Amino acid sequence: VQLQASGGGLVQTGGSLRLSCAASGRAFSHYHMGWFRQAPGKGREFVAAVTWSGGNTHYADSVKGRFTISRDNAKNTVYLQMNSLKPEDTAVYYCAAMDTRRRPGPLEYAYEYDYWGQGTQVTVSS
Repeated sequence: VQLQASGGGLVQTGGSLRLSCAASGRAFSHYHMGWFRQAPGKGREFVAAVTWSGGNTHYADSVKGRFTISRDNAKNTVYLQMNSLKPEDTAVYYCAAMDTRRRPGPLEYAYEYDYWGQGTQVTVSS
């Protein structure tokens, strides 16, 4: 599967953005989907994940209550709605897909994911 992330940009503190990740190929519903981010000089950090059906979601403590992950299996797309943005949310955001047919693992671990998108830059100004 190929992933294409979009929706990043420059926003002021307290603003909102919605990221999208479109997947090509078949069987999108076989994949758990996650969002990770990487700030300059830091490692890749888990942000949020949603299970294949959309029935379960997981969030990093730093974004709980501000970010919402969702998916539309009919459109092969996963979304990340980001509200109340802070300067510390500034990073490149990546979407990732975990194939449940092979080895589903903990959703917060980047190494468990099989496919990655190219990333989209989110910059929050103070």
